[in-house]
Amino acid sequence: MKVPPRYKIKSYLLSNLIAWTVAVIWLLPFIGVFMASIRPYKEIVSGWWHIHPLTITLENYMKAFYHPMFPISTGLKNSLIVAIPSTIIPILTASLAAYAFSRYSFPIKNYLFAFIVFLMALPQQMTVVPLYFLLRDLKLLNTFTGIILVHSAWGLAWIIFFMRNYFSMLPRDIEEAAKIDGATDFQVFYKIVLPIAIPGIVSAAILQFTWVWSDFFLALVFLQDPSKYVATQRLPLLRGQYFVDWGILTAASIMVMAVPLLVYAIFQKYYIAGMVGWSTEK
Repeated sequence: MKVPPRYKIKSYLLSNLIAWTVAVIWLLPFIGVFMASIRPYKEIVSGWWHIHPLTITLENYMKAFYHPMFPISTGLKNSLIVAIPSTIIPILTASLAAYAFSRYSFPIKNYLFAFIVFLMALPQQMTVVPLYFLLRDLKLLNTFTGIILVHSAWGLAWIIFFMRNYFSMLPRDIEEAAKIDGATDFQVFYKIVLPIAIPGIVSAAILQFTWVWSDFFLALVFLQDPSKYVATQRLPLLRGQYFVDWGILTAASIMVMAVPLLVYAIFQKYYIAGMVGWSTEK
């Protein structure tokens, strides 16, 4: 049965109307935060939606970036120090393990993989106490090295699961041809498999970076020196004790939020290719 053109137009308009309505509702909180960050405090105290008068200024961003006690600039730097190694280390390690799970057979392989999947469901709150004493005994408590190792270990399980499924989707013909020509397993992995798997690796790296960047709980427990506080720890401290300057607080929130958005914007092509369809076609 042929669908009348008029019905198609109505369906198209209705679906677009619903999509735009949901998008606007979802964006309203962000619009409020952004408007509060670029306007003086006296203009937003009665509500950011009042646009008379409307003064656009970057003063809140400068105050947050160079805050006298807890500058968000130091928090951003500390977050990068933690997030970048906490992304690279588990990606490299988990990719090797995932490739082994997808290509080789060994004893208790299925049981070991099931155990890794089980670790994904383990709450962080159950491990924080033993991890605290472990880092204390290793003299790694209140250090960037300690929290990097914690984040790296915590990301291994889900990255192995993700990359194992991705590697299983890749064709094996090229790998077998390379082995016939005398390539070792490591040469096949680094020179053939990794370049093909870039979309999946970038997808996993973006997710891991975002989760580490947004972490507050582990940083709160393992980083106790104010000079080492990451960005998410410094945000609540910008409220002040007796007065909350919403302009400074929202400006700092926008800066913290902008980093993972920038990472996603740069690697968007690879992220979409890795998450949607897992296609290997060029």
